Amino acid sequence: MGRVRVGGFTVSIDGFGAGADQSLADPMGKNARDLHRWMFGTRFFHEMVGRDGGSDGPDHDFAERAMAGFGAYILGRNMFGPAGDDWGGPDWKGWWGDNPPYHAPTFILTHHAHAPIEMEGGTTFVFVTEGIERALEQAKAAAHDRDVKIGGGVSTVRQYLQAGLVDELHYAISPVFLGQGEKMFDGIDLPALGFRVTEQVNTPDAMHVVLTRGDTQ
Repeated sequence: MGRVRVGGFTVSIDGFGAGADQSLADPMGKNARDLHRWMFGTRFFHEMVGRDGGSDGPDHDFAERAMAGFGAYILGRNMFGPAGDDWGGPDWKGWWGDNPPYHAPTFILTHHAHAPIEMEGGTTFVFVTEGIERALEQAKAAAHDRDVKIGGGVSTVRQYLQAGLVDELHYAISPVFLGQGEKMFDGIDLPALGFRVTEQVNTPDAMHVVLTRGDTQ
C-alpha cells in the first residue's frame, strides 16, 4: 500500500508557505518567489522546464524526490488556477502549460464543479467537490500501490495533517522572511500528530527536514 506524502513543501523562516495577495500575476503571493530559490537552480528544475544546465547536490536530490514515486496527486484550488469561479478564463488549463509536471491523475479540491481535463504527458486534472477524504479515496484508487502526494497549497496540507491522513512530510525551510501570507504551522502540533524528524540536511538555500509519522515506519 502506498503512502500519503508531502514533498518539497517550502516554508519561510517565519513559517509562511505562501505570500499575501496571491493572484494571476503573483501565483505564490507577494515576495514569495525567493522561497523556492533552493529548487530553481537545480538540474531537476531545469529539466522540468525544458532548459539545459542546473546544479546537482542535495537540493537537486530533494527536488527529484519530491516528484518521484507518486501514482496520483492532490492539489488545492489555487494550485491549479487563480481564485474565483471562472477558472482563469474559458481556456485555462493550469499554471504549467500543455504538459504539466505531474504525469499522473491529479485531483483538484474545489467548490466549483468542472469536467476533467486531459493534458499531455499523462496528467489528467480531476475536480473533486466532495472534500479531502473523497479526493484521497479517489487518488489512492488511481495510484494503485504507489504513493499519493499532497501537493499544496498551505490550506490543503493543513487540512490533511489535521485529519491525520499524512504519513511523511518534507519541508524545505528557506532562509527568507515573508512577514505575512499563509501560515503553515499555526495550530498544528506535529509531535502530537505522531511525527518525528527522520532526516535533516542543510544547504545554502534551505534546511531540508523530513518528518515521518511513528505508526507508518
